[in-house]
Amino acid sequence: MNPNNSNNQSLLDAVCRRGVLVATSVRYWRGCKRLNPEDLGLDPAHVSDRLIQLGHKRLIPRDALQAFALIESRVQATVESSSFPFLGGIGRFVPNPRLADLTDKLDKLRDEFRDATLDFVAGYGPLRESAMAEWREAARHMNGSAEHLIATIEQSFPPVGEIPKRFAFETRLFQIAAPDSIRLEVVEGMAEIEVADDRRRIAEDASRRLQADLDGFIRESVATMREETARLASEVLATIDGSENGVHQRTLNRLATFIDSFRSLNFAGDQQLEATLERFRRDLLTRSAEDYRNDSGAMTSLTEGLSRLRENAVQLARSDAREVLARFGQMGTRKLAAVS
Repeated sequence: MNPNNSNNQSLLDAVCRRGVLVATSVRYWRGCKRLNPEDLGLDPAHVSDRLIQLGHKRLIPRDALQAFALIESRVQATVESSSFPFLGGIGRFVPNPRLADLTDKLDKLRDEFRDATLDFVAGYGPLRESAMAEWREAARHMNGSAEHLIATIEQSFPPVGEIPKRFAFETRLFQIAAPDSIRLEVVEGMAEIEVADDRRRIAEDASRRLQADLDGFIRESVATMREETARLASEVLATIDGSENGVHQRTLNRLATFIDSFRSLNFAGDQQLEATLERFRRDLLTRSAEDYRNDSGAMTSLTEGLSRLRENAVQLARSDAREVLARFGQMGTRKLAAVS
């Protein structure tokens, strides 16, 4: 077996053991229509694109679809807080410890989406009539062809029976896999041999690109968590400096929650940062905010500890995570050795 393929497979096996890919899709009717000059009774030859951009116009009021926009943004935030972008965005990688919580939250959002869809579909007919009345009133004050505009707008509304098909909430979980090589059939003649050589070169090139992609994904994921740690420490320090009463309990809770979250997201096994965060928890998060406010020495220890945490995280973020990557690859190697 090509040693590059073996290395790629060990990294891929390690990734597959530590999590899955998730892809979500929230689809709903946007209630918009792109207007052209003809829709307003204008001659396209006399309308300069440099000066006039008609663009998309709302067929119905914005608030009629606000519930769906909110659900869509919550779905995106929920997935992003529990995952890492995988190989250029083909999906989001969810570490195993976060999977159950993520799917539970997405199920609840799917129920909200279903209820909102049922409500919208039930009121779609009256909403369409109300919107058309507003468009007719607006068209009366236009210099162009009001009749043509109204006809265009009216045709842009989906029929009542079709509107439910414009709404869908989908979540897909999957794992990525790659073959060790492209199968080469028994060939005869020079033409077939040349084809086989081309396919072999393609397989080897794909193997090299997969190695680079997996390396980059793991390094970027580690760097992201290190950068977020430094950012949080900076924000907490700024909060403490800007508060007249010192530290609040919700600030300490925020730190503890972040450490718990880090442990569940640390699929790559960043032992250095995990040890640093656990030491910070043990040394500085066993006191209450009231204790800190009443003890200036303890408060100094907290701010100094936050400064050290920030500096340590920044230093780690600037490193290349080579040790983390090497250990991570060994996870897949051990699996291959166990089954060989």
